[in-house]
Amino acid sequence: MKNTFVLLLALGISSLAISQKRDTTTDKPLQQQLIGTWSLASVDNIYPDGTRVHPYGKNPQGLLMFDNRGNYAIQILKAVRPKVASGDKSKCTPEENAALVQGSNSHFGKFSVDEANHTIIFNIEHASFPNWEGTEQKRAYTYTGGYIKYVVTHTTQGGQSVVAEVAWKRML
Repeated sequence: MKNTFVLLLALGISSLAISQKRDTTTDKPLQQQLIGTWSLASVDNIYPDGTRVHPYGKNPQGLLMFDNRGNYAIQILKAVRPKVASGDKSKCTPEENAALVQGSNSHFGKFSVDEANHTIIFNIEHASFPNWEGTEQKRAYTYTGGYIKYVVTHTTQGGQSVVAEVAWKRML
């Protein structure tokens, strides 16, 4: 009986410690909770008529990394892109160049989070789409611990007439 009590007490203390750890994790500011590496789940462009298009295909590939100094880096690629026939990027055909440019998106810089307005702010230093360089972009988000989704209101494919939903899963 005494051993059973000790075992139940130990299990209760362990459960309490685990639940307290979970509670303190969620008490951290979102900027700290985002730190780490994220895998791309989806990218959908949404047109004014409600049509959804997958600009990087049905299974896009990508990484989003946030660090504790406020830096971020994003890479998005179509899962399937044609190879360059010459094997030399400087000798691409116009069609190959178009496929490379349209099949990828990347940028990096500084980020911050405005939790009151549910907004992630990306201060873009450099980007594969040069029009974004030196801009500040605010993106409304939803966050559920292991999953974050945000909305891009000025996309690389349609400017203001198209919005994009971009979703990421935390990598373990």
